[in-house]
Amino acid sequence: MIPRLLTNRLLEALDDRPVTLLVGARQAGKSTLALAVTERQHPARYVTFDDPSALAAASGDPVGFLAGLSDDVVLDEVQLAPELFRSIKAAVDRERRPGRFLLTGSAQVLLLPRLSESLAGRVEILTLWPLAQREIECASGSFVDAAFSGAPLSSTRSVRGLDDVCPRIVAGGFPEVHTLRSARRRAAWFSSYITTILQRDVRDIANVDGLVTMPVLLSLLAARSAGLLNVSELSRSAGIKLTTLNRYLSLLETVFLIRRLPAWSANVGTRLVKSPKLHLVDSGLTAHLLGLDERGLATSPQALGALLETFVVSELAKDMGWAEKDVRLFHFRSLDRREVDIVLEDRSGRVVGVEVRGSSTPTQSDFAGLRALQSLAGDRFVRGIVLHLGDAALSFGDRLEAAPLSSLWTAVETRPPA
Repeated sequence: MIPRLLTNRLLEALDDRPVTLLVGARQAGKSTLALAVTERQHPARYVTFDDPSALAAASGDPVGFLAGLSDDVVLDEVQLAPELFRSIKAAVDRERRPGRFLLTGSAQVLLLPRLSESLAGRVEILTLWPLAQREIECASGSFVDAAFSGAPLSSTRSVRGLDDVCPRIVAGGFPEVHTLRSARRRAAWFSSYITTILQRDVRDIANVDGLVTMPVLLSLLAARSAGLLNVSELSRSAGIKLTTLNRYLSLLETVFLIRRLPAWSANVGTRLVKSPKLHLVDSGLTAHLLGLDERGLATSPQALGALLETFVVSELAKDMGWAEKDVRLFHFRSLDRREVDIVLEDRSGRVVGVEVRGSSTPTQSDFAGLRALQSLAGDRFVRGIVLHLGDAALSFGDRLEAAPLSSLWTAVETRPPA
């Protein structure tokens, strides 16, 4: 098992919260992590609702089911048994003991109305994404923390151009994919994964009559990954009514297939009316849906640019899970259409801009969007970073720098330079 960097955060939650909810995409490693933690650091009984007998018992008599469980317990795939949540609430209210319930779910449980009311105020929620490159490389630290601290971002080992980055993008982060040795077997895994999610998880969450339409929609979304989400245009292209499409997008977000990146603005109210950017949550899944292997990706500059951006967004979202700094992800687009791929904003409103480039030679023009962001953010602007495929870590002006892409997953200092 590859050590997961979210482990310490999970143990902290179990030490002081009665309910800890570990959510994330199917096959991201939630059950493996939960079992590892309960076997080594936090002993607990393990029950999975993928077992029909356990699901029938919990759904038929939630109170009796919980009464039959002694000590601490792991309830896996808990979104399958929504009837259980009110009984968990009652049990916690009777005895608020830390670490009592570790729940895992393959859906954004608190987006589901029947569940959110019962859990509110009683649970700490952690999201486990598929493997980060930092975990695959067994590196420590956090890019997010380093970016906000002002520490140098130079990498101890740079990527070797497209020969290194394309395999990383195409493989993505799902743990099982990294055990498969051939592109053919990886493609078969991704195909089965999509079928399982759309025909099981989406069906279980909501009565959806478009299980034939949704695979087509997912492919259309893959083709638009890293682009602005134009729901009206997508509705016309997919032949899906606007109201139905919005429902489908919410469902795909609920099962961790897509991510909407909101627009950043200095005016918080303005953010709500700007178009978000769309990303699929895993670059390997995106490449599969587009029919791209390593060679096809390397020879398609447009696809490489979009998938590289999706790859970096995914890595930053994972890094946020164990970073000390609490941040949110945005994108930026000015009135004169200067753009920044990713904006990280902390709770105090300080921002770091990240631009992604599929070349090894950053230039001044790569910083146009970051300079626009810097001008708008003023004193709140911490730094602007262009991630690229070369070796150079270079300054391009006041709080503007270029850094190797591999800074995302190699050990970095979090202390600012003296």
